[in-house]
Amino acid sequence: MGERNERGTSAAEVFDDVGARYEEVFARVPGQLAALDWLTARLAPGARVLDVGSGTGRPTAEALARAGCAVTGIDVSAHMVDLARSRVPQARFEQADVRTYTPAEGGFDAVCSFFPLLVMGQREVAAALVRMASWVAPGGFLVLATVPGDISDLDIVWMGHEVTVSSLSPAEHLRLLGEAGLEVVEHHTALFRPEGAEPEEHFFCHARRPA
Repeated sequence: MGERNERGTSAAEVFDDVGARYEEVFARVPGQLAALDWLTARLAPGARVLDVGSGTGRPTAEALARAGCAVTGIDVSAHMVDLARSRVPQARFEQADVRTYTPAEGGFDAVCSFFPLLVMGQREVAAALVRMASWVAPGGFLVLATVPGDISDLDIVWMGHEVTVSSLSPAEHLRLLGEAGLEVVEHHTALFRPEGAEPEEHFFCHARRPA
């Protein structure tokens, strides 16, 4: 997530407080589970995978580790990192921001980004997409999901917190990924209805860097 929203509350502080409640609401998003099935079917055992915005480690890092991948998760929330380390000990987690994280040389066979960029400005969202694309090794994949729209610094209440969110349209996501050298394999939108919350439109995209 982004470092600080317009009201001065950092994403780290928000997610430190949300903690395990996030998993209770968002651990069973059908489109995300389907994306993980799609990805793990295409990765060899030992594949290096980065989970951006890894949260509690579930479902993403857990599913990837179960498939035999070497998983690294990054999250701005120290509390989320602690939860993930306890829930998915087979993976490695560190507190880091996607905007400043430096991956190991050689990049990753896959990068996952499930909803971590929303509490940023639009320029930061675009820059983060390009950064994540650059970490995908030849023949590797980027699998992402977000709440789409041409949204800039919109104040909302999310899980009891006032946050300022931004996003990009599906077309802008596709343009940026293409310019970053990735081939979009599949993309679609779906409606998700979190328990006790308003329905959300989700945009899913699977992309690949040519070998």
